[in-house]
Amino acid sequence: MTYRAALVSAAAVLALAVPANASRLTSWYGAVEGGANWVEDFELEQYVTPLGPPATSSTLHEDMGWAALGAIGYGFDNNWRMEIEGGYRQNGFDSLTPAAGVAAPATGDLAEYTMMANALYDFTSPGGVTLSIGGGVGAEYARLTSTSLAPAFRGGDTSLAFQAIAGLSVPVSSWLDLTMNYRFLYVPSLNLEDDSTVTPSVAHVDIKDVKKHTVSVGFRFGGRGETAPEPQVMAPPPPLPPQVARQYIVFFGYKKCNITANADEVLSEAANAARRLGTVSVLISGHTDSVGSASYNQGLSQCRANAAKTNLVSKGISANAITANGHGENQLLVQTGDGMKEPQNRRATVDLN
Repeated sequence: MTYRAALVSAAAVLALAVPANASRLTSWYGAVEGGANWVEDFELEQYVTPLGPPATSSTLHEDMGWAALGAIGYGFDNNWRMEIEGGYRQNGFDSLTPAAGVAAPATGDLAEYTMMANALYDFTSPGGVTLSIGGGVGAEYARLTSTSLAPAFRGGDTSLAFQAIAGLSVPVSSWLDLTMNYRFLYVPSLNLEDDSTVTPSVAHVDIKDVKKHTVSVGFRFGGRGETAPEPQVMAPPPPLPPQVARQYIVFFGYKKCNITANADEVLSEAANAARRLGTVSVLISGHTDSVGSASYNQGLSQCRANAAKTNLVSKGISANAITANGHGENQLLVQTGDGMKEPQNRRATVDLN
């Protein structure tokens, strides 16, 4: 099976696994992957210093190998992700073709260790599948071992490396993704030096333009956020008789306590109603969702209550008539588990008495 066929098959498996709800990463995450690795044929030049036979050039053909990768990253609210990725790739030798010669079977292997800094952008979809594209830059340590070279060689080198990434993922749960990724890794040059010799002469192998294709599947662990836009502020209830208390609800953005344009309109209605009813007291209660610590949410809920109070005072309601209290995450409008984002819980209520 070619790596193109593997890509198509893995994409089909991911598509069949799509759940009903779409979401995206919005916090720290970790990932582990494993898969297949192909190395395009490349030329190598072997020589010995300080004195030795003239340099010889050959083309190396490698078998399909395997790869294991792991990453730690952070997903931002704007769909970008940054991550640090470590990887290991290993390929055995198939054959060696000398310059103007005939290919002959070869023994040995090329092992590569990479450390890359990646930037990726996620394209989410209503069905749940997320397409990710990006790239990275970092370093590769390569180690070549072969008895088919003359002389036999065992040595390594570290070089700059670049990669392009394309992947698909689907959420399995609120904290787990099934992933499939394709990576094209490019190493401009490697100047390997034999570290097994004890004589003054040292064997060298120079490699140019190493190109590798890796297809991997795995799991990604991390927090998720909503892809749907923030809900609109609830409309105020219909007018009630003056002797009946009036209540208004305004909503806030995630981890925010600023008054939005829609919230300002609702608070204008509350101020007008207070004047019509001759209200003598106003009770404002701030609330949060269950994301964050209890102390953090207490402070955030108080900030939301204070913001609503300041807005009403600017509309002519006496500050002495307003009581603003924060209740943290203790009075959820929509009951959720701990650490769950819920837009309707990010609110402040205004009661006119």
